[in-house]
Amino acid sequence: DRIFHHPTATLYANTNRKDGTFNQSLEEHLIGVAINAGFISHSFPDLERSLPTLKNHKGLRKRSAIARFRWQDKATDLATSIRERSAKQGAFIVNMASTGCGKTLANARIMYALAEPSKGARFSVALGLRTLTLQTGKAYRDHKMHLDEDQLAVRVGGSASRDLFEYYQQQAAQHGSESVQDLIDEDGGVLFEGDYDTHPLLARTLHKQDIKSLVAAPVLVCTVDHLTPATESQRGGRQIAPMLRLMTSDLVLDEIDDYGLEDLPALARLVNWAGLLGSRVMLSSATLPPALVQGLYDAYRAGREQYQANRGEPNTPIDICCAWIDEHRSTAENCATSDLFKTAHIAFAQQRADKLAQEVKQKNVRRISELVPIECTGNKPQEVHQAFAERMLKSALELHKTNHTIDENSKNRVSFGLIRMANIGPLIEIALELFKAKVPDDTQIHLAVYHSQFPLLMRSAIENELDTTLNRDKPQAVFTLPRIKQLLAESREHNHVFIVLGSPVTEVGRDHDYDWAVVEPSSMRSMIQLVGRVRRHRPDVYLQTNIHLLQRNVKSFLAPQKPVFTRPGFETDKVKLDSKDLAEILEQHEWQFIDSRPRILQREELKQTHSLVDIEHYQLQQKMLPQQANQGSPRRRSNH
Repeated sequence: DRIFHHPTATLYANTNRKDGTFNQSLEEHLIGVAINAGFISHSFPDLERSLPTLKNHKGLRKRSAIARFRWQDKATDLATSIRERSAKQGAFIVNMASTGCGKTLANARIMYALAEPSKGARFSVALGLRTLTLQTGKAYRDHKMHLDEDQLAVRVGGSASRDLFEYYQQQAAQHGSESVQDLIDEDGGVLFEGDYDTHPLLARTLHKQDIKSLVAAPVLVCTVDHLTPATESQRGGRQIAPMLRLMTSDLVLDEIDDYGLEDLPALARLVNWAGLLGSRVMLSSATLPPALVQGLYDAYRAGREQYQANRGEPNTPIDICCAWIDEHRSTAENCATSDLFKTAHIAFAQQRADKLAQEVKQKNVRRISELVPIECTGNKPQEVHQAFAERMLKSALELHKTNHTIDENSKNRVSFGLIRMANIGPLIEIALELFKAKVPDDTQIHLAVYHSQFPLLMRSAIENELDTTLNRDKPQAVFTLPRIKQLLAESREHNHVFIVLGSPVTEVGRDHDYDWAVVEPSSMRSMIQLVGRVRRHRPDVYLQTNIHLLQRNVKSFLAPQKPVFTRPGFETDKVKLDSKDLAEILEQHEWQFIDSRPRILQREELKQTHSLVDIEHYQLQQKMLPQQANQGSPRRRSNH
């Protein structure tokens, strides 16, 4: 039988969610969609002009009063000089300033300088870690930029992280232990009050206040997962808010090389969409490898090409305004092609590497590493863990002797050190071995275990304790902290060794300053990042050995036939290193004075099975530049 539709029957589009009754006829629904779609389409051109911006902010315009931060002034001047070009041509900026030079504030100053003063600035800072996102948001809100809630939105993956972070900040304020060294005088930046609540697009698409603030806030600091949905067409329109954010603000990707290989395609899509929607992009990290930078530039250029074809000036070729910045110099150059960008980037990275090599040659360093062997006769887990615990404790005591600070009150010799483990499982076993280990007379060990698998409440308490203790801008200030003061007063020993036994969570995202470190190796990048935590707040030259690199890691004894430099690390079943010993897969200049040189330049011919450095560049090439994976880049010159 055939069923015929009666012409007078009413078709319905949807139902009432509460009682299931028909809610709206199909004709009414389609007419309403058409009307709203018309309003939205016609309002797109003036969307950005209707949103709030950051204007007349004295703090972001003020010249730095501190000598080691004056490079920010030069970077800001460069951004001002390319402002007009970048607005028309797009901008791809690389900030490779060293750790501890103030990149967080510099990034904000640069993006502010890029904006047309009469219009004001809008930018987003995306990071990979919740803790680092909250710290960046606090820095912008409090003692660096003084942005209020109408100017700054901070978004992390969960509200519990934010609540705990704010709780400990309030506790610190009540007890007078907050960091109060302002880099910028307090002032109120003038907020441009756009009429965004009544804008046809925002009024129809953003109903929740927290989503509206994600789009409307002049400055957004967020975990990157708040923006990556822009590149995914998800059910329920979850891509709308991040897409509108990208369309109406510039983008800063901070600590961009902190992501795993599996995350890079999503980041490339995000950068591609930023170019597609007309944003300017900045990459910020001291350890940016050439393949990663090149791949993201290519993604941005592909997006910008589409933007130029649809929204740019007719008959105007692609000519992206590119800039490179570090604490030594700032330079800009238009790069119309991938090859031009590659040449300019390698030239800048080579000059940076030469400068770092010159500092090493002149002994202008504060971190010196030493390779230490591991003696283990068996391969059973208990034997391996015991051998590592003994070696780590021995290294800790040796480093304490030459890297301690004398408490002026108690006259005790005190040091704060980090033992970094690659994986949490072995970390727990070695912690148990250290707790029962014998220590020399007149020595007290204080051990804190820190990794990412603690329940959130416990982890927040540990991190708050470490944040307070490991602020070493004033080395004697730590001895005035009640908990440290009490521990020293209650003990008869004169040598106090405070040890953080931590996982890779210690490497990025915590502004901690250690006197020394013992490192279980996993990747070159992780070692560079970790070394940046040693004497982080004390920039003076320091010529004592303060880092012990273990020649092998735990996995190399337990399963030597499998990849051992993993999680974090770049070794896989398909690409394995011939040796598991750092003495054989690193050259002396790569481990003795560890800095960013091995990461920011690569050899012309990669030996990915013989070098811990080369395997990282090879894997990044395979992921980001597969068509160039076997071609390499201009060879880095030897500086040794």
